[in-house]
Amino acid sequence: MSCGCGANTVSDEQKKILEALVKIDGPCGTKDVVEETGLDKKLVSAAITKMKKQGLCDSPARCKHGITDDGRSALKA
Repeated sequence: MSCGCGANTVSDEQKKILEALVKIDGPCGTKDVVEETGLDKKLVSAAITKMKKQGLCDSPARCKHGITDDGRSALKA
Protein backbone atom coordinates (compact mmCIF):
# COMPACT_ATOMS: atom_id res chain seq x y z
CA MET A 1 0.00 0.00 0.00
CA SER A 2 1.27 3.45 -0.93
CA CYS A 3 1.90 6.11 1.68
CA GLY A 4 0.25 8.72 -0.56
CA CYS A 5 3.28 10.98 -0.32
CA GLY A 6 3.54 11.05 -4.11
CA ALA A 7 7.31 10.69 -4.30
CA ASN A 8 6.98 8.12 -7.07
CA THR A 9 3.83 9.52 -8.67
CA VAL A 10 4.77 12.56 -10.70
CA SER A 11 2.04 14.33 -12.69
CA ASP A 12 2.59 15.48 -16.27
CA GLU A 13 2.86 19.09 -15.08
CA GLN A 14 5.37 18.17 -12.38
CA LYS A 15 7.40 16.24 -14.94
CA LYS A 16 7.49 19.28 -17.25
CA ILE A 17 8.63 21.47 -14.35
CA LEU A 18 11.34 19.03 -13.29
CA GLU A 19 12.54 18.78 -16.90
CA ALA A 20 12.66 22.59 -17.05
CA LEU A 21 14.70 22.71 -13.83
CA VAL A 22 17.18 20.27 -15.37
CA LYS A 23 17.35 22.20 -18.65
CA ILE A 24 17.81 25.58 -16.95
CA ASP A 25 20.60 23.99 -14.86
CA GLY A 26 20.81 26.13 -11.77
CA PRO A 27 18.58 27.95 -9.35
CA CYS A 28 15.82 29.72 -11.25
CA GLY A 29 12.70 31.70 -10.52
CA THR A 30 9.11 30.68 -11.14
CA LYS A 31 9.06 33.05 -14.14
CA ASP A 32 11.91 31.08 -15.75
CA VAL A 33 10.01 27.81 -15.29
CA VAL A 34 6.83 29.37 -16.70
CA GLU A 35 8.74 30.58 -19.77
CA GLU A 36 10.38 27.18 -20.28
CA THR A 37 7.20 25.10 -19.83
CA GLY A 38 4.43 27.38 -21.08
CA LEU A 39 2.40 26.43 -18.00
CA ASP A 40 0.29 28.87 -15.98
CA LYS A 41 2.20 30.74 -13.25
CA LYS A 42 -0.25 29.73 -10.49
CA LEU A 43 -0.04 26.08 -11.55
CA VAL A 44 3.76 26.22 -11.52
CA SER A 45 3.84 27.88 -8.09
CA ALA A 46 1.45 25.32 -6.60
CA ALA A 47 3.31 22.40 -8.18
CA ILE A 48 6.69 23.64 -6.93
CA THR A 49 5.30 24.02 -3.41
CA LYS A 50 4.00 20.44 -3.53
CA MET A 51 7.25 19.12 -5.01
CA LYS A 52 9.28 20.81 -2.27
CA LYS A 53 7.24 18.86 0.30
CA GLN A 54 7.89 15.68 -1.70
CA GLY A 55 11.62 16.44 -1.80
CA LEU A 56 11.69 16.66 -5.61
CA CYS A 57 12.93 20.26 -5.68
CA ASP A 58 14.32 22.79 -3.23
CA SER A 59 14.96 26.49 -2.80
CA PRO A 60 18.70 27.07 -2.58
CA ALA A 61 18.05 30.83 -2.51
CA ARG A 62 15.00 32.93 -1.76
CA CYS A 63 12.46 32.68 -4.61
CA LYS A 64 14.78 30.39 -6.58
CA HIS A 65 14.19 26.72 -7.29
CA GLY A 66 16.40 23.77 -8.12
CA ILE A 67 15.93 20.05 -8.70
CA THR A 68 17.05 17.55 -6.06
CA ASP A 69 18.53 14.09 -6.58
CA ASP A 70 15.08 12.66 -5.76
CA GLY A 71 13.62 14.88 -8.46
CA ARG A 72 16.14 13.59 -10.99
CA SER A 73 15.31 10.01 -9.96
CA ALA A 74 11.58 10.69 -10.39
CA LEU A 75 12.22 11.82 -13.97
CA LYS A 76 13.96 8.55 -14.77
CA ALA A 77 11.16 6.42 -13.26
